[in-house]
Amino acid sequence: MIQAPWERRRAPSPWVSEPELATGISVVVPVYRSAETLRELVRRLTETVGGLGEPYEIILVEDASPDGSWSVISDLARDDQRVRGVQLSRNYGQHNAILCGIRAARFDRTVTLDDDLQNPPEEIPTLLARLDAGTDVVYGTPLAEQHGFLRNLASRFTKLALQEAMGAEVARNVSAFRVFRTRLRDAFPAYRGPYVSVDVLLTWGTTRFAHIPVQHDARKVGTSGYTVRKLIAHALNMATGFSTLPLQLASVVGFVFTVFGLLVLAYVFVNYISNGPNNVPGFAFVASMIAIFSGAQLFALGIIGEYLARMHFRAMDRPTYLIRERTDDEQHD
Repeated sequence: MIQAPWERRRAPSPWVSEPELATGISVVVPVYRSAETLRELVRRLTETVGGLGEPYEIILVEDASPDGSWSVISDLARDDQRVRGVQLSRNYGQHNAILCGIRAARFDRTVTLDDDLQNPPEEIPTLLARLDAGTDVVYGTPLAEQHGFLRNLASRFTKLALQEAMGAEVARNVSAFRVFRTRLRDAFPAYRGPYVSVDVLLTWGTTRFAHIPVQHDARKVGTSGYTVRKLIAHALNMATGFSTLPLQLASVVGFVFTVFGLLVLAYVFVNYISNGPNNVPGFAFVASMIAIFSGAQLFALGIIGEYLARMHFRAMDRPTYLIRERTDDEQHD
């Protein structure tokens, strides 16, 4: 008998932890169109993290960047064995690349930050100090974001969706600049699927979140790959991929329109009794009601369709990411 993909795959027990991680710091950076900033980023990371006096590694996950970033990563890894490069086979997205780096981390604390130098590496010791004060995840919240009005508005919309998916107030202060305990990845060891939100996955392992304000620098080279459209799409993916709120909203809309329809029926009936059949609203009124109820039904069906589409993608067993090459392999040759 043919088995479905989810029947063939055996997920590790969430109660079985990985072997003890070594004390140190793993820095994970998703890389896309940043060939011009990588050398400065690694230099500043080396100065900052290396100055803490602990073992560390810098994991650069290249998300199929078209600008030659992998060549720069290979050179950096060749010059310093603490720099590790991972190249994905195609562009999977920022969160998928970060998840790949998290799973490759070797030390007990993980730092994630963007590759565009907007997250200053010099703020990492501040985040680590707050983590050591008794939390599991610390976000570096920008004092002032260096984006346009529409981009900032889309970011706020994304954070509202994230707040519902995470079920935590700290969602309003999330950012790509975060520090957390690497053991939290034990909460999602077998997660697969095309839609990834690292922040939501972290809530599967802890409720101890914190945030502190940090400097947010202007982008020095190029433009952000996160457009308004992509941010809204990411918010919708989180809302339908990690939350049942849209289904609950569809239920509420259906209930409200059912009550409205009963009120309209009562109005028509009372009008018929009071004024006779000739004064009952005619075709225009009926057509308007049909249009309203049809729209509500299509709205609910559209939301249900989004959930069915995600079930379909999960049944296809599409990978979260696929690694094409590692610099570790080159160093061992």
